[in-house]
Amino acid sequence: MDSIRLILCSLFGLYGVVIGSFVNVLILRLPIRESITLKRSHCMSCGHVLSWYELFPLFSYLFLRGRCRHCKAHISIQYPIVEGLNGILYVGIFLVYGLSVETILYCLSVSALLALSVIDWRTQEIPLGFNIFILILGLIRLVTDYRNWSQYVIGLFAVSGFLLLLWLVTKGRGIGDGDIKLMAATGLLLGWQLNIVAFLLGCIIGSVVHLTRMAIKKVSHVLSFGPYLSMGVYIAMIWGEQLVSWYLN
Repeated sequence: MDSIRLILCSLFGLYGVVIGSFVNVLILRLPIRESITLKRSHCMSCGHVLSWYELFPLFSYLFLRGRCRHCKAHISIQYPIVEGLNGILYVGIFLVYGLSVETILYCLSVSALLALSVIDWRTQEIPLGFNIFILILGLIRLVTDYRNWSQYVIGLFAVSGFLLLLWLVTKGRGIGDGDIKLMAATGLLLGWQLNIVAFLLGCIIGSVVHLTRMAIKKVSHVLSFGPYLSMGVYIAMIWGEQLVSWYLN
């Protein structure tokens, strides 16, 4: 890897970590209907408003040794994990697509997928705003790659249409409506081929992981599908083209 590419890779990683800090805000505040813009960052235990030096992603957690400076309550390990993971996911996108429109759109969508995955895992609900945001990114992708507009338009319905039919047949018991909207939005962003790959991967990952959890932890058969679909989408972004080529050949 040449020096310029290494520098850009590092910058994308750092940018991803910073955006990851905002992802944490979304994860914590949206489920409890707390404003993400009007209220300053604060300790979730005592409400202490954080100072500027307590807001550096990753470093503040280490500096404070995982405790609130005011009330000494433990700070959730979620903060550094989400920040670091978001940075790593950004680097993965950059290594594949370089400096391009796809990189910007995919990185932004990855942050939305990460946030909705954690929220869905905890609440079994995907906030509509995330699906709308990814749909907007898909519209931008459609405009910037208008010569291939048909694959994105087909992608909007290829998986979501099947899931909608499943939802109607099972009267909402077979799939959640948030998952349908998610697959419609990602279909417009990725195109129909990659979105089908993402859906199949999500089904495989979800089946393996959830059956394992049912066997070991005795969890309910009802699962939050959003995290597994999000994993499938990210894998499709990175290796989807290779998987499609392998299958066709």
